[in-house]
Amino acid sequence: MQQQRRGQALDFALGGAAAAGACVLTNPLEVVKTRMQLQGELRARGSYPRLYRNAFHALALIGREDGLLGLQKGLAAAILYQALMNGVRLGAYSWLEALGFTRDQGGRVSPGCSIAAGAAAGAMGAVVGSPAYLVKTRLQAQSAAVIAVGHQHNHQGVTTALLTIYRQEGILGLWRGVTGAVPRVMVGSAAQLATFDSAKQLVKDQQWFSSDSWLVGLAGGMMSSVAVVITMTPFDVISTRLYNQPVDEVGKTLQRILGLFAEGLV
Repeated sequence: MQQQRRGQALDFALGGAAAAGACVLTNPLEVVKTRMQLQGELRARGSYPRLYRNAFHALALIGREDGLLGLQKGLAAAILYQALMNGVRLGAYSWLEALGFTRDQGGRVSPGCSIAAGAAAGAMGAVVGSPAYLVKTRLQAQSAAVIAVGHQHNHQGVTTALLTIYRQEGILGLWRGVTGAVPRVMVGSAAQLATFDSAKQLVKDQQWFSSDSWLVGLAGGMMSSVAVVITMTPFDVISTRLYNQPVDEVGKTLQRILGLFAEGLV
């Protein structure tokens, strides 16, 4: 039992560390994604200027107006989020797996049970990491006025942002937008688990690499990520807008959700 607990703790630590390390490379694209998702918020299509035409244009524009460091805005919050969310998600999945939740009554691995366990683990990770994702989104949205999209919160850093949100909105304010984050991560986790093994098997069947090569896992992961992005993006847009929205005295969010429907995003 002790060895099993150590293994689960190691899964938690390694999962969080790996995700945090990858975040350094992917954060510029996260900045671009956040800006593009906030562009035209609650505006009818064609009624607003498109500052960011595509990802490559956005990278160049942000680098020119905000400087190269502008492409790494919110990096500390992003690393914190990835460490918390993926650490809890992978650790929780390992724990559920050890308890037998991923197997059927005959003791065999069940795809349906694995997907359900992955979704549950994703929900846990999303809740724990939500305050960090809130700050990450707001910091990444901040930019020079000429290319600004969405509400500008003007936080100065991770710690000051957390303190400001807590003082202005209370402890529950740190979890504002979590209702969009939970289905986002649940769907992403379920899609990943549902497609990863199949993608790896496809790579093996096609004999692109030797069956024991690490490239099999890499190729399978890249193929699986396509399914993750397709299924998760609508929830990602909703989550980003909920996190970045300005908050009035009663914290209304319904009009933002209705606006997404009116805009035809969901």
